[in-house]
Amino acid sequence: MPGFLCVLFTIYIVLIVVRVVLTWFPVSPGSPIGSINSFLASITDPVLSPVRRLIPPIRLGGTYLDISSIVVIFGGSILLSVVGC
Repeated sequence: MPGFLCVLFTIYIVLIVVRVVLTWFPVSPGSPIGSINSFLASITDPVLSPVRRLIPPIRLGGTYLDISSIVVIFGGSILLSVVGC
């Protein structure tokens, strides 16, 4: 079972990273990339949203840095190392 959890978590990390990379580029909602972005949001938001409520984005000048994805990846990695992945 731990091997299966490792694979699932690795896939989830890749989905989070792809979502983060997509936020760096303008994406039209009606485009094929927009539908991928919506799918990634529906998959990753159930985990990222509670973390965002606990740790709000950090203000950097005129913009904000959302570190929720970093926290989820780091925390999940620690959890899986405890499990034995």
